[in-house]
Amino acid sequence: MGLQWMILTYVVAAEAAIAFLLTMPSPKALKSSFVSLISLILQPSMFIVPFAGFQLLDIYWKNEHRLMCSGETCTAAERDRYEKSIYKAQRNVILCCAACLLYWCIYRVCKYHKEIQSMEEVEKRYKEE
Repeated sequence: MGLQWMILTYVVAAEAAIAFLLTMPSPKALKSSFVSLISLILQPSMFIVPFAGFQLLDIYWKNEHRLMCSGETCTAAERDRYEKSIYKAQRNVILCCAACLLYWCIYRVCKYHKEIQSMEEVEKRYKEE
């Protein structure tokens, strides 16, 4: 059961590293080659958005059907286990949202970079005329 969360954690870490590298200042040639490489990787890595959405639906379903532990019928161990499962669910929701948000940020940075390149080309053509 924890394998999908480990995969999602590694994907979020990789996305964070890529977003960091994309936003760092670097030489123009290096930046454009890195952006083109990331743009090629973005299409197949789109799987993370439906995967995270499915995990969010799973968390919601489990939350709706979770046994409530309130009142005097619960022991301290049951109450601790219940609270631990709530904290894990909250952590996993944050992880899913971070995966989608980071993917979107990387996509937008790549798209902005491509738009800037095309505008620079247009400006270069106008200067040549």
